[in-house]
Amino acid sequence: MSAKPQLGARGRRILIAIAVLIAVISAIVLVVYFYPPRPTLPPPPPPPPVTPLPITPVVPPEVPGPTVVVAASDSSAASKARADIVCDGTDDQRDIQAAFDSLPPSGGTVSLSSGTFNCAGSIYPRANTMLRGEGPDATSLEFSKNGRLNVSQESVTLYNFHVRGTGYPGTGTDRWLGVVTLYASHAKVLAVEGTADATTQAVFLLIHDPDVYAPVLEDVEFINCQAVDTGTYGFLHNAWGTTNKVIKDVRYENCAAINCGRFGAFNPWVTGFDFAEQNDIEGLRVKNCLAEGNLESGFHFEWDPEKRDCILKNCISKSNGQKSYPEKAYKEGDMSTHYFGCGYYAPRGDITFISCYSEGNSRHGFYATNGGKLYNCVDRDVGAGKTDYRIIQPASFYAAPTRSVAPSLVLENCSSIDSNGYGLQIDFASDVCIRNFHLENPAGIDGKATNLGGAHGGPLANSVVNIYASGDRAETLIWARNNENVEYSGQIISNAAKPFVIEGDRTRKVRVKNMEIVSASLAPYTNGVVLTSSVPAGAVTFENVAVVSGVR
Repeated sequence: MSAKPQLGARGRRILIAIAVLIAVISAIVLVVYFYPPRPTLPPPPPPPPVTPLPITPVVPPEVPGPTVVVAASDSSAASKARADIVCDGTDDQRDIQAAFDSLPPSGGTVSLSSGTFNCAGSIYPRANTMLRGEGPDATSLEFSKNGRLNVSQESVTLYNFHVRGTGYPGTGTDRWLGVVTLYASHAKVLAVEGTADATTQAVFLLIHDPDVYAPVLEDVEFINCQAVDTGTYGFLHNAWGTTNKVIKDVRYENCAAINCGRFGAFNPWVTGFDFAEQNDIEGLRVKNCLAEGNLESGFHFEWDPEKRDCILKNCISKSNGQKSYPEKAYKEGDMSTHYFGCGYYAPRGDITFISCYSEGNSRHGFYATNGGKLYNCVDRDVGAGKTDYRIIQPASFYAAPTRSVAPSLVLENCSSIDSNGYGLQIDFASDVCIRNFHLENPAGIDGKATNLGGAHGGPLANSVVNIYASGDRAETLIWARNNENVEYSGQIISNAAKPFVIEGDRTRKVRVKNMEIVSASLAPYTNGVVLTSSVPAGAVTFENVAVVSGVR
């Protein structure tokens, strides 16, 4: 009988080291299994921007040349004594026009005293001139009988007064004009406030009309301007004809459109700001502006025009879409079924939103497709004031279709809070990039708080969705249907029964990774993602996905 081999001291040390190594590896495996790595939590959502109402006055502009002073019929005796021209209260536009006509070709200023100027006809400022008042609360131009302030020559400045237009005849092409109509380039509209009834199309109209001004319309700015309680559009861009339809380099700062069309409207589509009606737009800058309580959208771009290099920053859009929801499903030929109702409606264009805020808008907070980029934007309480969501289904952020450019949509550090419908709805989409999206307390539609590729059958393809969702009002916080080559990551905090559902027979190459589901109702250490029977085998893969007990 052979003897057993004896281990020497060196052999025993090797066995001990192997045993220790096996124990360490086993411990690591058990820790990873029972306590999987948790994804790094994102920073908190950005705060809403500050109020956009003007907080500093415009620096008084200066225009070279002489000044002609015009007093109103109700101006003070002292103002009349200082004036070069005193109006009698009837057809005051004739006296104001005479003041412009008296200026030299090099330009100058027409200064209006405090008081009310009754204008039954139009005023046409000369090139290189300024029309100046003593403040929107002091100097008022009252236009009627088709009277308007028509800027058809270059380098005109309008400063520091109020306009109102009422009782227009409503016939011919003039009904499509504004109380202030800007045709020519290099115009400045500063601290001008206005209103109008429903007999004309806009308070402030920027229009390219080749019969009036043939060159490209460009370099126009509005600062500290307001359109309030109007029966018509607040600020409208448009173009007639077929040449030079692009309007370039328009700047808005500290402007507001409030209750436009809310109490009577020129047409059913009245918005606060409409930057692209029949015109293309390029180089638009909108900063610190407010749209509130308007009949249709707050900030609006029509679908067909080209939109290039447009940036809206630190704007607020609240309680827009005041008209009733349609009573029938959408039908292209039936205009009664058409409805915008957005805080920001910006389809199919190179339009960037930075730190913009939406609250209580009736249909969508932000509608952006095919080039839209949103950074640090917040929507709150979309769908507020409505109760029947069978025809119109509100969503904080909406994009469909969006697939013609790459990336077709960027959402970075954006938040949906207290949505009465979806927090996020994206369909017929490709090349969408969503990073650090916060979804808080959504009500959902049919139990679904998001709709990713599911509204019209999808797909959502070639996209990345990094989302941090919380709330118990909806049964499912992330609903993904017919996704193709999409990666999901982030965190869900909810006691919902099915917090993350993937379905659809076209589902392909979906990756769920670094996803934590914090729940008191789901079994710990499962992955918490429901795959319906329609999902093909192997279409979804998981990496570092787990349910963690408890709701934080």
